[in-house]
Amino acid sequence: MTSQNSGNLTGEKILKILIYWWKVFNQEDIVEAFQNLGHTVGIYEQPEALRKQNISKELEEKIAEYDLVFSLNYFSEVSSACQKMGKPYAAWTVDSPMLTMFNTSVFNECNYIFLFDKFDYYQFKQMGVKHVYYLPLAVNAKRVCKLLDGCAEEELSRFDSEISFVGGLYHKNSYDAIEPVLPEYLKGYFDACMEAQMDIFGENIFDRMLTVDICEMLSELIDFRKEEEAFSDIKLVFTSTYLGFKMAQRERIDCLNRLAAKHSVDLYTDAEDESLIRVNVRGSVSYMEEMPKVFNRSRINMNFTIRNIRTGLPLRIWDVLGSGGFLLTNYQLELGDFFENGKDLVYYESREDMLRKADYYLEHESERQEIACSGREKVIKHHSYEQRLMKVLEIVRENI
Repeated sequence: MTSQNSGNLTGEKILKILIYWWKVFNQEDIVEAFQNLGHTVGIYEQPEALRKQNISKELEEKIAEYDLVFSLNYFSEVSSACQKMGKPYAAWTVDSPMLTMFNTSVFNECNYIFLFDKFDYYQFKQMGVKHVYYLPLAVNAKRVCKLLDGCAEEELSRFDSEISFVGGLYHKNSYDAIEPVLPEYLKGYFDACMEAQMDIFGENIFDRMLTVDICEMLSELIDFRKEEEAFSDIKLVFTSTYLGFKMAQRERIDCLNRLAAKHSVDLYTDAEDESLIRVNVRGSVSYMEEMPKVFNRSRINMNFTIRNIRTGLPLRIWDVLGSGGFLLTNYQLELGDFFENGKDLVYYESREDMLRKADYYLEHESERQEIACSGREKVIKHHSYEQRLMKVLEIVRENI
């Protein structure tokens, strides 16, 4: 048995954990959770100019001081450094697909990779990645409750909304950049694909629409060059970084406009869009301080999951519920694994269904509040960061 302060992964005592820090919303909650579990946390901030040759030595020296390296999302340069230094690397994804995982480094023995999307998990499991696991996202509901309880009514009321959505509209997307060079045939083809996808949930039709002939045409129009160690293909890249983001832009604007035709809709985002009609654009909000207030004070919170996420639940779902907000979301295959429709949250299966349910729950306040309360209680009880990270550490310890 190790001593109390040894930090040895083979025991269950205090660990020294290095977090690879980059621009992602929920890192502070990760730090707090590790500390609440009794571990010591250090930070290595991702350099602005990310160059493997420039950071490898510095990163390796830092890694040598710790028992475990952790990051949100997967970074091949961190895996390579951990492999060289003989230290375990745990990565928990918040984005999907995780294109950086389509790299030979994903097979490194040091890796313990946790994917929040079950589709991704099975994909990499079938590839033969040894230490890959399924782990849904979470919420720091205790932090959020403390924040909301400490706010005066005057402060909270600034965020009162009938219907709100917090998120980007993907104004800067790769599809818009290449659209001018696409033949009219391909433009029409992709327009039809995206329109067909609008009311289909639980299945990504882009997989079938990107035929060999279409991919061959794209390869002649677009430079898909990649790093030597990467093994992603044209189909994967175009489906996610081109069609996926463009689809999200179209879907979000269309749904918001439909809702705003009848109700007051507030959009919290970083940029205006001339395609929005009667939607109140209120600017971006801070993740830690303002976003929970929006979720808590909106009668209906919308979630539009980007289609790149095949089956999993995005962070927004957990954050809305943890803030005590009522959630109306598109259907995702994994929703039923954690929540009961009509009891903890409400999902819709088409744009018409979305409008019907928005009308209904705006008129049935007590029912709406009961659902929001049930969702909040469920995430507080079963879906904290401490519970998730205990699972991470348990798995890493079992395999060391």
